[in-house]
Amino acid sequence: MIVSGHLLYAEPIKVSGLLLVGDPHVSSKRPGRRKDATWPDPILRKLEFCVETANARGLAMLLLGDLFDESLEEDEALKTRVSRILKAAVIPPIANVGNHDKANAKLSDCDSLSFLAVNDALDVIRDSGPVCTFDIDGMLLGLGMTPYGQDIPTDVTGQFEGVNAVMWCTHHDIAFDETYPKAVHPFPIAGCKIVVNGHVHARKKPVRAGETMWLNPGNINRQSVDLIDHVPAAWVLDGRSNFEPVELPHGVDVFDLTGRLVDPSTPEEVAASVESAFVTILKAQESIDSVASDDGAMIREDIEAKFERDKTPTDIRAIINSLLSEAISRRAA
Repeated sequence: MIVSGHLLYAEPIKVSGLLLVGDPHVSSKRPGRRKDATWPDPILRKLEFCVETANARGLAMLLLGDLFDESLEEDEALKTRVSRILKAAVIPPIANVGNHDKANAKLSDCDSLSFLAVNDALDVIRDSGPVCTFDIDGMLLGLGMTPYGQDIPTDVTGQFEGVNAVMWCTHHDIAFDETYPKAVHPFPIAGCKIVVNGHVHARKKPVRAGETMWLNPGNINRQSVDLIDHVPAAWVLDGRSNFEPVELPHGVDVFDLTGRLVDPSTPEEVAASVESAFVTILKAQESIDSVASDDGAMIREDIEAKFERDKTPTDIRAIINSLLSEAISRRAA
């Protein structure tokens, strides 16, 4: 079901713990430099493993957002496979809404995540607020969620009755170990002991802000080569507030590193002219039919690397990126 503005269950849900699953990004399109023989089998196997683990250990499975990579997944067979996997969970999974899950400001009927929710494959939290209370081996834990694009509360005192602690799940740009535009630094939330964030794909070190501990377990699907060393894992939270990883099945050699394992050019070898940038995009358009990935990620990586080497002006970058997007769209059509 889709939950909006009220508690999911009136009575506490008895569990042995929670299984937190970060950003699966399920998609029929093979991402970036991934070179798996079949796709999306690797990510579906991870979801199956999560459900099997949750069932075997009596855990409630929480999805931290971005179950889908696109708001509308057009492969009906894939949606059926995901639905079948999630329906095998003894305790219905609960999902936060990520930025990739929705086409508009809030989740709506046009989004694939809504399709799964109304077919009872999982429960989806559409609006920020309290969700339910878990009885974890006698410890009562209140759970709240805030979807992407909605305001994270600064005070949750009194939103749950008789609980020992409160945990909140978010899907936001949180600056755990670095500052970047529009990122929010972890901040104290009155009445909240733990925040678990999705959206940021790399695992981050916990950050304490006042009495609130912020955690970011990272995603279970390595979409881009910058996560080559990331170990896909779901995380278990038990009644003693222990937070431990459960490593998921994953391959080792899954990225095409063509063009990555080379020595950087010296400044003398790099032409920093706009003309050179346009030559790059023209060559990219000529070779785009031979690109292995569906979304042009490999060419985008090469062009972005050249932008950085040549210190290409922002306005020129925008023009070239626009041309590249047009080329990819024509290829897709």
